[in-house]
Amino acid sequence: MDRSSKIYVAGHRGMVGAAIWRILEERGFTRLKGRTYTELELCSQAAVQPFFEQEKPDCVVLAAARVGGIHANNTQPARFIYENLMIEANVIHEARRCGVNRLLFLGSSCIYPGLAPEPIAESDLLTGPLEPTNEPYAVAKIAGIKLCESYNRQYGTDFRSVMPTNLYGPGDNFHPEDSHVIPGLMRRFHEARKSGQEQVAIWGTGSPRREFLYVKDMAEASVHVLLLDKAVYDAHTAPMCSYINVGTGQDCTIRELAETMAQVVGFSGKIVYNTSKPDGTPRKLLDISTISKLGWHPKVSLQQGLKKTYAWFSGRTDITD
Repeated sequence: MDRSSKIYVAGHRGMVGAAIWRILEERGFTRLKGRTYTELELCSQAAVQPFFEQEKPDCVVLAAARVGGIHANNTQPARFIYENLMIEANVIHEARRCGVNRLLFLGSSCIYPGLAPEPIAESDLLTGPLEPTNEPYAVAKIAGIKLCESYNRQYGTDFRSVMPTNLYGPGDNFHPEDSHVIPGLMRRFHEARKSGQEQVAIWGTGSPRREFLYVKDMAEASVHVLLLDKAVYDAHTAPMCSYINVGTGQDCTIRELAETMAQVVGFSGKIVYNTSKPDGTPRKLLDISTISKLGWHPKVSLQQGLKKTYAWFSGRTDITD
């Protein structure tokens, strides 16, 4: 791709979108376009259509999404499936209609069956039931993948997809109820240390295993895949399996994560587990052999990433949101 290509980053203010924007700038791309939620409502086709007609981007990175943790997915299933379906359909359709040369769609590892064999390969998609706690969100993300594949098959477009594992880092959502596990735990330990609490309660048993990827690594992987020559990308994927897993290839238990988090934050109290709360999927580790063959590898360890994230989080002034 030419460095003068006009690239629209949907979701450029979010954790992942902002990180991708920074990497693109570092790579010398000078014509980056972004719109905030108030400037462009991606759920509205009436808003998205004139935007594409006016801007005519050469490339699109679709990082915009409605995201949240177990609690948010359980309590707002209709919102999660509706908003994500509408965002994907509007952006992908208008990208094709306006002649976008290349599009990168960001999915999620929750697309895979809840009890898929480990590590989870791209070919495991649609081979079993989804994890019930986030099924609506997963269905929407699967639809986004299949939209890209269908447009490629029918119109010859170059629409690609990456499936990241659990992401975290600066810019994450630290809401006390709607956040994912790492920002949720980080906030809880931070507030417990500041208030002198003697213990912190963790949802579930602590036994599930999870894989975590630092957001800058994800951004690097996304740009790596985006810039691959089409022949190379096509050689490592298939028309009905055109998405690529992105992860670290390593996982840990939630208990191990909590203990590491306590060390990073400086909390010395007791960690207790609320076993009445759901655990979610027992394990979710991605097979990253495809992206490894394509020359990308993660650089930031979990402990390093947690330290970087906590340095950013603890320096904020608005953590009471």
